[in-house]
Amino acid sequence: MHLITDVILRECAQGLKDVSVGIFTLNCLHTSAGLTVNENCDPLDTVVPESLPWQHTDEGPDDSVSHLKTSLIGNSITLPISAGKLHLGTWQGIYLAEFRHSGGGWGLAGSGRKVVATILP
Repeated sequence: MHLITDVILRECAQGLKDVSVGIFTLNCLHTSAGLTVNENCDPLDTVVPESLPWQHTDEGPDDSVSHLKTSLIGNSITLPISAGKLHLGTWQGIYLAEFRHSGGGWGLAGSGRKVVATILP
């Protein structure tokens, strides 16, 4: 789990600042990583263990399990915007949930997972 709240807020600050009321969406462009708003925890390792006899393992033993976890978590989130700010609870953060052991990573010189933000005023 990668806490990406600060990166998202920094990269989207210009687009958010003049929105009095609106909708903000994020979409992860991958099938083995998801987005969630939460505190830092990963209970999915218990719910969807790699030890099950998965059939789809072409890209490694974590292939099927990563796709299933992404289906459960989802690859997009939607948040309200008010007065130029995203509405997040006190303990909430935006997380990129990486489900591959050798996944794309996050925020390393433009490499890794791609996330698209859309701001609707």
